[in-house]
Amino acid sequence: METGWLVLLSVALGLFVGAGFVLLLHMAERRGNNAVTVVAASVPDGVDQVIDALDSAGLVLDPSNNVVKASEMAYTYGLVVNQLLVHDDILEIVAAVRRDGDSRNEEVTLARGPFGEASIHLDVRVARLGSRYVLVLAEDRTDAYRLEEVRRDFIANISHELKTPIGAIALLAEALEPASDDPDQVRRFAKRMGTEATRLAQITREIIELSRLQATDILASAKLIDIDGIISTAVDQNHVVADARGMTLAVGGAKHVEVIGDEALLTLAVNNLIANAVQYSPDGSRIGIGVHHDEGVVELVITDQGIGIPEEDLPRVFERFFRVDQARSRNTGGTGLGLSIVKHVVQNHGGDIRAWSQIGQGSTFTIRLPEANRATPVSQGEKR
Repeated sequence: METGWLVLLSVALGLFVGAGFVLLLHMAERRGNNAVTVVAASVPDGVDQVIDALDSAGLVLDPSNNVVKASEMAYTYGLVVNQLLVHDDILEIVAAVRRDGDSRNEEVTLARGPFGEASIHLDVRVARLGSRYVLVLAEDRTDAYRLEEVRRDFIANISHELKTPIGAIALLAEALEPASDDPDQVRRFAKRMGTEATRLAQITREIIELSRLQATDILASAKLIDIDGIISTAVDQNHVVADARGMTLAVGGAKHVEVIGDEALLTLAVNNLIANAVQYSPDGSRIGIGVHHDEGVVELVITDQGIGIPEEDLPRVFERFFRVDQARSRNTGGTGLGLSIVKHVVQNHGGDIRAWSQIGQGSTFTIRLPEANRATPVSQGEKR
């Protein structure tokens, strides 16, 4: 009998422990469901749809500052990387809003890319969203700054450079009247006037292009671009001149590397570099165009076997109207704006450009751009 009672007691104890365990699991499940309900109730309905509909940058942060929702422009501006808000200035505003609960509206200046000097100016508004989340809205105000810079630079450029060919044309026109009885002199003066007029037109065209470039927001029309297409188009634009001088345009390196930006402007930048290499290299020489990419950085390298640039002039080659050899630039029709245009294009794409050169050995120009992030949303109409 004692053995029978022990068995019954053991069974009863087992049932009691099992029932207690099941009860604990049930209570844990209920608490988990209640927590989910509380969290879900703190996030207003329709937030996802509102974020998706925004033309500007918008994102929602959880208590750990993880991005739970972001608009396309938030990725395009570079605010979000790997589902994290990566700019300390905005994180400081978020922290202040979490502390006191008051909404804040501040202007923030951020680097446009991981390298380079270009920046974007954002009007940032941060507010609490429910009991746990924070809403961040960022409106691009870069155009206002850019337009003021364009106005200032355009006036400076005109006063700096256009006065030279205009003055030359005026002097030649004055010289024509006394030489009216000398056909040879008239022809010589008329030819020089034509040359100066052509140079004036080219300078005007490039100043307008540079001003338009400064006034253009690359991010507003950014698309996914294959670097191969950019190089192919730029090489085709220079093939006729290169072939006429017996030059080889050799293309190599990585294939199908993609960046985000404006295809026409990137083609213009690469075309200017190749055209410069052709212009300042001897007949029969070789010009190399290569692409490399590593750890999210795309490098586009143009190397020539030209006359080279003195070391003391290298830091200034990207300045407006700077010419290494004034006489040679006039003979080749250079305006000193080509490399400045390249620099602005690259900076507006969040990149930078570097130059290396040695006299008599040639020059190498390297454009560095951020590689397109595959996680960045790109609409079907924007894919290449």
